[in-house]
Amino acid sequence: MQDSTTVVCAILAVFLTLYLARWYLSPLRAIPTVGGTSLPLLSFFTALKWYYGSVFKVAMLDQWLVVVSGPKLVEELRKRPDSEFSAEQGLQSLLPLQYIFGPETVHDQYHVDIVREKLTRSIPLILGDVIDELQLAVKEHIPATENEWVSVNVVDATRQIVARASSRVFVGVQACRNPDYLDISINFTVDVVKDRALLNLFPRFLKPIVKLLAGNAARTVRRAIPILKPIIEERKRRIAEYGEDWDDRPSNLLQWIMDEAKIRNESDVTIIERILLMNFAAIHTSSNSITHAIYHVAEHPEYLQTLREEIEPILQEEGWTKAGMAKMWKLDSLLRESQRYNGLNIISLMRKAMKDIVLSDGTLIPRGALVAAASTPLHLDNQVYTDAGVFDPFRFARQRENEGESLKHQYANTSIEYIAFGHGKHACPGRFFAANELKAMLAYIVLNYDLKLGGDGKRPHNVHFGPTIVPNPHAQVLFRKRAVSL
Repeated sequence: MQDSTTVVCAILAVFLTLYLARWYLSPLRAIPTVGGTSLPLLSFFTALKWYYGSVFKVAMLDQWLVVVSGPKLVEELRKRPDSEFSAEQGLQSLLPLQYIFGPETVHDQYHVDIVREKLTRSIPLILGDVIDELQLAVKEHIPATENEWVSVNVVDATRQIVARASSRVFVGVQACRNPDYLDISINFTVDVVKDRALLNLFPRFLKPIVKLLAGNAARTVRRAIPILKPIIEERKRRIAEYGEDWDDRPSNLLQWIMDEAKIRNESDVTIIERILLMNFAAIHTSSNSITHAIYHVAEHPEYLQTLREEIEPILQEEGWTKAGMAKMWKLDSLLRESQRYNGLNIISLMRKAMKDIVLSDGTLIPRGALVAAASTPLHLDNQVYTDAGVFDPFRFARQRENEGESLKHQYANTSIEYIAFGHGKHACPGRFFAANELKAMLAYIVLNYDLKLGGDGKRPHNVHFGPTIVPNPHAQVLFRKRAVSL
């Protein structure tokens, strides 16, 4: 027994010695550490403390994160080519997808191109389905009447509503109203985060073994198979019987992925993994965004009349169309301002250094380092935004009235001053779909409900989990139905 203890202690001593040697030889030592000491191991306790400078590093559970701050360095990070700062490798460093999904899903992410191209181009055609599902889901999850105020947990309600509306376009009517599938699509994000947390406690050489113990995401994929596989098989049968152009051929994400999977001879399980990855990217980010906005409107019910005066005549003229959504500048502005003011994460533009890089300020970023841009200090910088610390719902609507700036300040547009969706060629590929979905959802709620906060009427404080910002998950908003016909 004593011999075994001695061997274990010796192995740990070797690992600790190698770790310390690696640390003291690393160029990362020269980058200031924020939140506490730079000493190895002790710096773990600074992992959730954030502060902003020009270039600094913070401790994550499994690695250091180098953060650049300020427009000049953020723009430099964006402009560097993938051969220097890789967005794909940055994502894989943050989320070890290779230990969660099959190699096809990780190494050939054509589903991202489908979202960026086909989904975006199809918005005018699919928006009607989104709005149809939104209207049904909102009535179900905000069950208010004209005679009394009803208290609603907005975080729970918006997740269900967004999951249904997104799934209507992702997989179709049959699955988007299936309670089991909605549960899978919503909780898949939690499963991936749990797997990541466990995997990142262990060194790389142990991750292939640890993934057998993680397995939350894999189990959820298996739960989705009996729901989605019959839909996939039925579509394959119809294509075999009627050809590629059969009547009522679906035009949605599942079908587009199936078309590409056929070319690559991929399995049905891989198709399902890709669908769930899209849910991972879409549902929680969108539901958090709309919840932030609803909290602001509930805190300031006076916004409702201004929004209704904009929305009602547009709907009478354009109907619930993409063209109509595009004319709702004040609604668009409120969503953009909410995302600027609250944020979804305090960092953006996640990248991995593919070689040693010297930034323009002289900072050496060593090969393999994880690098990101600080978004919150940029969005709350008074030199970038007038009274940046004040929530001004129609800030961007006013700016769009300036000559040549009608498109620059719309919700889905990115810039070096606004990186909530990222910026450049790796900006969020689904942001145009998300913007139209959320504008339609907020417009419908504004027209059909009065809303307010109870208690002292103050907006619930946001909750921070490391770099992630989420609306208060326990807050209630009071809703009352309005008598409208639009």
